[in-house]
Amino acid sequence: MQSRKRPGRYELSVDGIPQSVVSMTDPTSLDYAYIRHIARAIDAAAEPGEPLFTVHLGAGALTLARYVQATRAGSPQLVVEFEPPLYEAVIAALPLPAGADLRVIFGDARVVADAEFSGEGRSSLPSSPSPALGAAATGATADDTEWVDARFTVVDLWDAAVIRHRVASQEFYRRVAARSAADGVVAVNLLDGHPFEYSRRQAATLSTVFEHVAVVLEAEPTDDEGPLSNVVVFASDEPLDIVTTPDLLGTPRPHMLHGSRLTSWIAEARIMTDADGTDSPDPDDPIWD
Repeated sequence: MQSRKRPGRYELSVDGIPQSVVSMTDPTSLDYAYIRHIARAIDAAAEPGEPLFTVHLGAGALTLARYVQATRAGSPQLVVEFEPPLYEAVIAALPLPAGADLRVIFGDARVVADAEFSGEGRSSLPSSPSPALGAAATGATADDTEWVDARFTVVDLWDAAVIRHRVASQEFYRRVAARSAADGVVAVNLLDGHPFEYSRRQAATLSTVFEHVAVVLEAEPTDDEGPLSNVVVFASDEPLDIVTTPDLLGTPRPHMLHGSRLTSWIAEARIMTDADGTDSPDPDDPIWD
């Protein structure tokens, strides 16, 4: 749906739930704060303009894929999307720019992540470059063997307004880590509110898989009347740029938890496993009213 007030801007909604906003005139113009936080981390993941192998688990309207193409032209990108009709409708209505190097795996992200793959050696880019997709193309499909050595992975896996626990468990994140480059960064988008039980469990879980974890959120983490809002958990085996250079997140600066402050915030939150996990909070639950 195109914005009446801002021509060239489109919003993707699924079952009445806003999913993505895209500017076809300026892909670097990002509406949602959490998207901007992830974009700033992508900016810092390599030298300006340098291609960056980026994996998107969950496609939406390809807002961040378009951002990567605009800021790092020619970057190989891989999308894992569960709903082919949705993806194809997005590409038909909002074509990618000519020369965008993007492939898609249609399937369940957990099944794709769990598939066996060879060549777990680390490199900065896939061994064989993906062919350019082109503005009118819709059939540039891939398979799970191409998801290897990701430099940046965005985990944005929603079933309507809920994240299912099978794509938020320790076992799942271990597979994501195995498919990441040695210095790869993973950004997980969540929706939560005080007391942030779900987000604290996610941070605890990711901390068992990666050496470095930081949580970025708009809401005050100790405000017991704070609103339901996006929470982004960043994880890597290398120090995170958003921690070493917090000015990357711009102003007004969001709240960021890392190190001892993050450990205190996680407190006794249990890690999530396949056997002991929960779906994310339902935003329609009356507790958020």
